[in-house]
Amino acid sequence: MTTISDTAETGRFLCDYAACLLRSGATCIRLEKNVQRMAERWHLNAALTIMPRNIHLSVCTRDGGESTMYMSPAGPSAISYDIVARLSRLSWDVADGTVDVGRARSILAETERTPAAGKWWVLLAVSFANASFCRLFGGDCAAMAIVFFATMAGYYVKQTMLAAHADVRIVFAVCAFISSVLGATGSLFSIGSTPEIAIATSVLYLVPGIPFLNAFSDMLDRHYICFFSRMTDAVILTCCLSLGLCAGMSLMRAGMF
Repeated sequence: MTTISDTAETGRFLCDYAACLLRSGATCIRLEKNVQRMAERWHLNAALTIMPRNIHLSVCTRDGGESTMYMSPAGPSAISYDIVARLSRLSWDVADGTVDVGRARSILAETERTPAAGKWWVLLAVSFANASFCRLFGGDCAAMAIVFFATMAGYYVKQTMLAAHADVRIVFAVCAFISSVLGATGSLFSIGSTPEIAIATSVLYLVPGIPFLNAFSDMLDRHYICFFSRMTDAVILTCCLSLGLCAGMSLMRAGMF
């Protein structure tokens, strides 16, 4: 039989678990399914309310005991599919009965301390990926080289500014400006045959694709508050990106048309 103390410990864990998933970039439907999966295993009824910055969870025993409400702040978003995958695996381990509440709490704490991928490795990987986008859009080798270095410079500035806790909107505008200025060097110095593609693709690494995808997922699942919040954030970041790109092109007198 589930005791009051057991229910309180389990409810607090489920709420903290959902908050960690939310700030790691999980969709609302994933939060609901994972939490319900574990709650059913522990013979609890759980009602989850997902807000853009907070998780509210109501838990009660299946015999109709007193309901208890928990709240956990999600905190700043730090998208990590590694954490999302590990926490999803944890929910299945709980459902299979191989992990109890105490062990699940320990795994959650360990997962939250997961170190980010190496700064220099990510910088190099993003630079190569954006240069590949340039090639996919028809850029020549010169354009790819320009995009590679423009991305490397912009992403390094992004890493540095975010580490200093700068406003992410300012970060996007500044990085787009730097990358577009460097991306326009092909047009300025007549390097290669596709300088316009270098300019256009130099800022693609800043496009907030994950927030857009998560927003549409939340819309389809009728989580409209989270949909509007995530979509608004994504649109604002895209506008900041565009402002930085236009400022850089204006400075370098590089026209797209």
